[in-house]
Amino acid sequence: MQKFIYIDTYGCSANQNNSEIIAGLVTQNGYQVTNNPEIADVHIINSCVVKSKTENKIKRRIQDLAKTNKQTIVTGCMPDSDSKSITKLNSKALQLSTHDIKSINQLLKTESSLPIIQSQKIKNHEEKVFLPKIPLNKLISITQILEGCLSSCSFCKTKLAKGNVFSYSPEKIIDSIESDLKNGAKEVWLTSQGNECFGMDRGQQELPELIEKIVNLKHRFKLRIGMMNPKDVLTITDELIECYKDNKIYKFLHLPVQSGSNKVLKDMRRPYTIEEAKMIIKKFRNEFPDITIATDIIIGYPTETDDDYSLTLDFIREIRPDVLNLSKFSKHKNTPAENLKDIPIEIMNKRNQETMRLHRDTALENKKKFLDRKINVFVNKKISGNLYEARDENYNIVLINSDENLLGKNIDVKVTQLGVHHVVGQWRT
Repeated sequence: MQKFIYIDTYGCSANQNNSEIIAGLVTQNGYQVTNNPEIADVHIINSCVVKSKTENKIKRRIQDLAKTNKQTIVTGCMPDSDSKSITKLNSKALQLSTHDIKSINQLLKTESSLPIIQSQKIKNHEEKVFLPKIPLNKLISITQILEGCLSSCSFCKTKLAKGNVFSYSPEKIIDSIESDLKNGAKEVWLTSQGNECFGMDRGQQELPELIEKIVNLKHRFKLRIGMMNPKDVLTITDELIECYKDNKIYKFLHLPVQSGSNKVLKDMRRPYTIEEAKMIIKKFRNEFPDITIATDIIIGYPTETDDDYSLTLDFIREIRPDVLNLSKFSKHKNTPAENLKDIPIEIMNKRNQETMRLHRDTALENKKKFLDRKINVFVNKKISGNLYEARDENYNIVLINSDENLLGKNIDVKVTQLGVHHVVGQWRT
């Protein structure tokens, strides 16, 4: 009798890709992936530990599944960073290391957890590229290029799970992307914990060279380059800007800064200055005035004073990021910041609300230059009914209403309305 598997995915695009691969692997082995958790025989939780709020939600789900007869498998970062908590919550739950997802069918067969690695010195790295997968969106090729990072941030639990950088084979990455493009993908996402580190475990920064190889593929597509941390972008900024001049590349830069205060950055063990981060952004903006700038900010780090917080607001006023991934500081076990004294919650909440208000004001102001402009967009998602989501060359979200099927098409639209994080485009005006 065929078994149904439900995959519950949390976190970043790399995790989304891992779930695509798991779906591909189990399907090859005769299982049926379902979107209905009620009919599933097996419930796979692909976990994330970046934010405590998300982690707590996952833990409640693991605990709830202990009350059912469903076979539960937990993968993602949580087994590698906190496997004991999973066992306490659900003693029947099986655990699969994020470094060993290719063993999912072996786990399903043996019904006994495989060894979990809880060390930054990972021994059994696996390349999550050019593997069977069932894409979440057939138009998008989510492609991981490395695992881990070279940072040692005081607040980060992900490093405990992912370890240091392990860059994948450039040849396999190119083969994987080309295969996806031949199968109908029109958009490629390069993703990892820090794309700028690609190749550094081999002695050099190979990201610009990899990008050049990708854009030289003889297919029509758009390339989105995901998160890059400031420290190691500094040494390849000019090379990256040259890469970005290619029409295939979305003019989108995700540079997680985390704080506008050099003192707090030092406390966080973020090895760059706010001046260096600003310099990177300004260089990109000088070359691409309409580029979409995304950044991450943590509000309420335990050593953040009122003055430090004011510097973060100054950074937002000056840089005016289009996308702000805002998080309130949360503690994680076994991280250097675990034992620091928390800022009072009322202060943290106030700072969080003020920061988001400022961001919304500046981001909306940024969008005004697009009003009444005609732009070319790629339609990569149908949201519901007649509503479609598209992206312009700067990776802005463009919402379009149409009775016709626009999915997968490049079309020209006129911007008629503005939102903080999207614009509305009218087709065939």
